[in-house]
Amino acid sequence: MERAGSVTRTAGNVAVVRSDDDAHPGIGAALVDQNLDAVGRVVDVFGPVERPYLAVTPQSGVHLAGLVGETLYVR
Repeated sequence: MERAGSVTRTAGNVAVVRSDDDAHPGIGAALVDQNLDAVGRVVDVFGPVERPYLAVTPQSGVHLAGLVGETLYVR
């Protein structure tokens, strides 16, 4: 399982994930939590090239505020 990064905050209906390095998942990538439960999909990549941010739209039923501080992984 490849680590995508950590959820830093939420904005509207997206989770903002700080990537660990420049080898980040692309738009459309499915992300899961440590229990392999589906969290959502990457809809945008923005910010510095070395450690960009990922905008992730949640799967239905996922509580965004509960994800802050969690590490997400690429499925």
